[in-house]
Amino acid sequence: MSVYVIGDVQGCYRSLQQLLAAIEFSPTVDRLVFVGDLVNRGPRSLQVLRWVREHDHCCDSVLGNHDIHLLALAIGARDRKRSDTLDAILDAPDRDELIDWLRHRPLLVRAEDVIVVHAGLHPEWSADRAQTLANEVQVMLRGKRWADELFACYRREQDWGESLRGRRRRAAILSVLVSIRGCTPDGHLHREFAGPPAQMPAGYVPWFEVPNPAWAGSCVAFGHWSTLGLRVTDDIVSTDTGCVWGGKLTAVRLEDRAVFSVPAAADEQRAPV
Repeated sequence: MSVYVIGDVQGCYRSLQQLLAAIEFSPTVDRLVFVGDLVNRGPRSLQVLRWVREHDHCCDSVLGNHDIHLLALAIGARDRKRSDTLDAILDAPDRDELIDWLRHRPLLVRAEDVIVVHAGLHPEWSADRAQTLANEVQVMLRGKRWADELFACYRREQDWGESLRGRRRRAAILSVLVSIRGCTPDGHLHREFAGPPAQMPAGYVPWFEVPNPAWAGSCVAFGHWSTLGLRVTDDIVSTDTGCVWGGKLTAVRLEDRAVFSVPAAADEQRAPV
């Protein structure tokens, strides 16, 4: 059996199928772990979501910021953006089943010796602490009052602090796991920055370059940062290679860190917004 971590698909269904062919994926043998952002910006989010759900027996996907955005749209917590390509899901006859399946996805998965999240980890979090905190938000999303809870915490911007409680605490956990790129050494997030690391504002560093983080000794696989691109080291596996922006869709085989990439399908590329 091989385990592959796959970067941000973002509605690029044809690109995904090309990548699966390139790795000779077998649903009876292999396991796929998606780093989140299955949907949005690309033209075939509905097909991607349906395919991953249909292959639930051999696929895991952590929630990304675009997946959370879809959940928020579905409950009226956010307005649709001009750049969204989510109408096909929201208008689909199986919309409710897809939304229910999506909200039950985890925020953190352990695969082989790797921690998989969408964006990254806070420097104060060990691997075990990150799992515990992710579970706190997962319980909320999977509960009967998930819509009210998500509506409330999604509108809060809150830096992480151990003393936080309730919705502020869940909002801070969610913000780290699905949004972090740059932060200060003490973990204050830069919420707008999406450029390459070399252009990061003064005082901020990539979250994985904070000295002596609590998660040191673990390997973290993530996406979310297309301008960072592919990086495979002992500590990180960065997999977002900008498929929807005309880049590539990438899979990394965890047992040997082999990299497989395919160019974005021609009709699934869009200009940056």
